[in-house]
Formats: sequence, structure tokens, C-alpha cells
Amino acid sequence: MNPLNQIILEGNVTVQPAVRQTKTGRHVCTLPLAVNRRFKNAEGQPTDEVSYFDVETFGTLADNCAKWCPKGRGVRVVGRLKQDRWKDEDGKNRSRITVIAEHVEFKPFFKKSGGDSAGEEIPGQQDASGASESKRKKLAMLAEAAAAAQSEQEAGEEVVF
Repeated sequence: MNPLNQIILEGNVTVQPAVRQTKTGRHVCTLPLAVNRRFKNAEGQPTDEVSYFDVETFGTLADNCAKWCPKGRGVRVVGRLKQDRWKDEDGKNRSRITVIAEHVEFKPFFKKSGGDSAGEEIPGQQDASGASESKRKKLAMLAEAAAAAQSEQEAGEEVVF
């Protein structure tokens, strides 16, 4: 039997992600992700359960996640689990499991309309040219990602989205 280590998560980013660099200069972005589960408990009442995961992305994917994954944005992550083990100051064994993302899909980002949302994007809102703000942002993001992928392919690097 071949070993398998793969996970798919879909949830919302809980904190604005930030990019840091490793000692070798590689970019790393950590996305704190909340995944909600709704089920009926033994009494038949709807119950919510939230699980929190730290998702790490590397390279160009890290840069794109830092740029396009603000707090509250929904994402779907395909990746693998990584366990870090160490001994603390007291000599106790410790461990932490992190999700290493191999693919991140950005969900549409809709901000609530209301009194305190001045200047925020409202889904379906269009400008004078007839194109919605959301559509222009998506097209700009796709064009930027395509240009980055093409430049990496020309450099002979493997492209991972």
C-alpha cells in the first residue's frame, strides 16, 4: 500500500496573513483558517463546530495569498499535513501539525453593505463602463497570476498554484 498524505479544507481566513522569508530567501505565508461544521446533536438541535488550522504556502503562492487573502476571505486549500516535533524547556515532547498548501483557490469576497461599510465593494455594483468592480479585480488578479506563471516557466521553474 502506498502512503497517502492529502487534505482538502474549505474555510475563512481569520487573520490578515503576512509573508516572511526563510534563511534561504524563500517566501512563506501563514494563513490561519477557520473551518465550520454544522450538524445536529443528540437532541436534534443544530450545532456549530469550528476547527482552526495553520496553512503555510511557499514561493509565488505565498505572495499571492498575502495579496489576495484578506481576513474573512473564503479559500479552498489542497495540501498535505506536516508534523513538527520538539522537546520544550522542561524536556516534554511537543508537536504541532501544519497544513502545507499545494493549491489555494480564492472564493469570491463579498463585503456586507450597511452603514459602516462606506467605500467597500458591494456585490453586483458596476461602474460607468458597465463592468463590476469585483469582475475587474478578478481579471486583474488572473492577468497578474498568468504573467507570474509565464515568467517562472521561462525561467525554467516549476509553477504551482
